[in-house]
Amino acid sequence: MKFLFVHQNFPGQFLHLVRHLARRRRHEVVFITEPNPNHIGGVRKVPYRKPQPAAEQTYVIARDLDAAGRRAAVVAHTAASLRTLGFTPDIVIGHHGWGELLNLPDIWPGVPLLGYMEFFYHTDRADVGFDEEFPSPVEDFPRIRAKNATNLLALGLGGHGQTPTEWQLSTYPEWAHPRIHLLREGVDLDLCKPASGRRGVTEVAGTRIGPREKLVTYLSRDLEPYRGFHVMMRTLPRLLAARADLRVVIVGGDGVSYGNPPPQDGKWQGKTWREAMLAELGGRIDLSRVHFSGRLDYQEYIRLLQRSDAHVYLTYPFVASWSLREALAMGCAVVGSDTEPVREFITHEQNGLLTPFFDQRQLSDSILRLIEDQPLAKRLRANARRYAEENLAMADYLDRYQALIGRLTGAPYEQGDLPAT
Repeated sequence: MKFLFVHQNFPGQFLHLVRHLARRRRHEVVFITEPNPNHIGGVRKVPYRKPQPAAEQTYVIARDLDAAGRRAAVVAHTAASLRTLGFTPDIVIGHHGWGELLNLPDIWPGVPLLGYMEFFYHTDRADVGFDEEFPSPVEDFPRIRAKNATNLLALGLGGHGQTPTEWQLSTYPEWAHPRIHLLREGVDLDLCKPASGRRGVTEVAGTRIGPREKLVTYLSRDLEPYRGFHVMMRTLPRLLAARADLRVVIVGGDGVSYGNPPPQDGKWQGKTWREAMLAELGGRIDLSRVHFSGRLDYQEYIRLLQRSDAHVYLTYPFVASWSLREALAMGCAVVGSDTEPVREFITHEQNGLLTPFFDQRQLSDSILRLIEDQPLAKRLRANARRYAEENLAMADYLDRYQALIGRLTGAPYEQGDLPAT
């Protein structure tokens, strides 16, 4: 078969499927993307030039749609060049978030389109208004609603959608649900697995952890309130005071992936969220026992989670991170926020502990409980791994993915792969 993937940041959410198809060497795999250094053998990358941003005079609620339209035009131009060279895909698979797919049905009419549907924005539930400390002003609601313009255009293309969790599907209007397939994503269980052997001194994330020290881990792409960074930081004084043998490693960058930077007035002006929280907490944290690692390469990230005694995952009602799935696969003892995206993966006291997002005392109590109650921690670790094996196996995910592709394209499906055409 001939596959065309589209994502501005190759390979995006399609890493595992693209890698699998390329390894089989039975298919032609083409990927339209902005230029980047990432490489997968057997995949033909076709770069497009990043479009100009929306003009400053564009009204604020139209800027996302303006950007999506510009990107759609550039991607369509690139696709038209491929068509001129004789390439016609059997299916187009991409992410709808940035508008890249919007014009592709005009280039290849009738070719099945499968678009990743990540999140539908609301002003009265989900992430907006969840955290009263950082409210969204009502004046911003029109812009938030308008962020769905690309979503709505995508739903009108006549193709098919996919989304990875029930929670994400629930954010879309009910009338759209029949057009969106729930396709639960998988984890590489051979790579993301519990550590074996006896515990010794661990050098990880730029710090040295002794075999008897207790390690608490927290990570996010960027350290910001959407992932509960402020809650985690405010938990540290009580947590560190409870045990002198406790160390904390906090992983993440200083940018903003979701939400907004710190308020640019008063005590937080000009600061990152990390700087803002350190300024707030002052001398209440023993920084010799708290290590900020920045972002880690993947192998070091795995070693860190394998060494963790208690792993904290917090999130607003928003998209769950890949790291939550991977932490469960590695048999981490997870303390998660009692929010919809996390409850889909963790059942309290079965494969992890849940705690109210804003309750700092209960968060610290839950972390200490895992550290001090070893039979509980051992049971939760085993159940976390078992949950991953039963629900997150990569082979099962790829099998479901290819079965869906087979239904959409009409290609007879063979377990483990689609036939070459």
